[in-house]
Amino acid sequence: MMKRTPRDLADRMARRRRSDSLDGYVRESYERLPRNEAREAAEAFFRRWPKAAYDSEVESWSAEPGDLITFTMRRLRSAD
Repeated sequence: MMKRTPRDLADRMARRRRSDSLDGYVRESYERLPRNEAREAAEAFFRRWPKAAYDSEVESWSAEPGDLITFTMRRLRSAD
């Protein structure tokens, strides 16, 4: 059996990340924002990249201690 190293894992994760970026979406991540600032950032994203034209959405989010929010928004690269 082949011995695996942390570098092997890092390479595999990098390949997966590159292939994920080929799905046609652009992602923007926001880390550890207070809840109100996170809401404002998401609303600004939707104003700039409307869902109807760019299929924009909150892809993932999590609440952290201290009422901090980490989230990722995604949108299509361009509208039709």
